[in-house]
Amino acid sequence: MSDIQENKNGSVLITGGSGLVGRYLTSALLSEGYRVSHLSRKANQFGKVRVFRWDPEKGILNPEVLDGIDYLVHLAGANIGEKRWTKKRKEEIVNSRVESVRLLHKTVTENKIRLKAFISASAVGYYGSVTSDKIFTESDPPAADFLGKTCRLWEEGADLFGNSGIRTVKIRTAVVLEKNDSALSKLMTPAKFGFLVQTGNGRQYMPWIHIEELCNIYLKAIEDEEIRGPYNAVSPQHVTHKEFVKTLALLINKPVLPIPVPAFILKAVLGEMSDVVLQGSRVSSDKIKNTGYSFKFNNLQNALKDVLNN
Repeated sequence: MSDIQENKNGSVLITGGSGLVGRYLTSALLSEGYRVSHLSRKANQFGKVRVFRWDPEKGILNPEVLDGIDYLVHLAGANIGEKRWTKKRKEEIVNSRVESVRLLHKTVTENKIRLKAFISASAVGYYGSVTSDKIFTESDPPAADFLGKTCRLWEEGADLFGNSGIRTVKIRTAVVLEKNDSALSKLMTPAKFGFLVQTGNGRQYMPWIHIEELCNIYLKAIEDEEIRGPYNAVSPQHVTHKEFVKTLALLINKPVLPIPVPAFILKAVLGEMSDVVLQGSRVSSDKIKNTGYSFKFNNLQNALKDVLNN
């Protein structure tokens, strides 16, 4: 480890550290010389980091865990794609995000923890499950559908930190490209049977970001004191679902079924959650680029090639 890394001496506490983004971000932070710890429902050792137990539903969080923490990165939240969106599941998705962030804020303020920054995950779902000609930017209002409402409440929870004078950043994340445990891996499932499938008419846009790029944006959010508020974590290249599947098929040398999966079938199987795959708009990356951030993966074919080969 270099002297520069040692001198950084920053301490980062991550909620949801054992999830997809949390695992990669932990590795990235450790390689940059940060001290990293996790908050988890299960207090198991995770590689080189200490794991502390908390239970947001029961309001359990030992304030001593936050002693000496410089940056709090909040990734925890129920997986939106794991189960059908019943009324109960919707409540779990929202509450897992809102209750956890409120508990964090309550603990930080009551114990006068001096954080340098609070960085929260969010999603491009903020703009809603809609296909339109509009390119959405961070200044656009939240949508009125379930994902829009969920992201709005999620971000309002994060804003409690901003209102308390703590620099707060909200990372609105697109579809994450990662080989083993992501939306991409689900999209590739039919490849086991020798083909890929297109869903709906294929004209819906599919905002995406490479997992390494996403981690780099989190690092930028931690290190750049000028960054605050919402930022879209999305590649500058806009592609439709049809273009995405075609590019993936080319790289793995599998055909795309000539007949797409009709929308009505997906709606029958997934219910309201089908909108996530059947709808999609373009989302701007200009705001993060204007901070001086330079994208490493701004071409889908190169990004997919890197993901599939690692």
